[in-house]
Amino acid sequence: MNQFEKNPQSKRNDAIDSGVGFGVSFGFFAVMFIIATVIKLIGS
Repeated sequence: MNQFEKNPQSKRNDAIDSGVGFGVSFGFFAVMFIIATVIKLIGS
């Protein structure tokens, strides 16, 4: 076991970080989709 495994910087659960990352990316793409839909509706 190396020194980084013995003394990790963050002891938080990785599943929480993965969930937050998924939520942020999903929110970003959802906002892009909503903006594109609004622009399409205004343009038609």
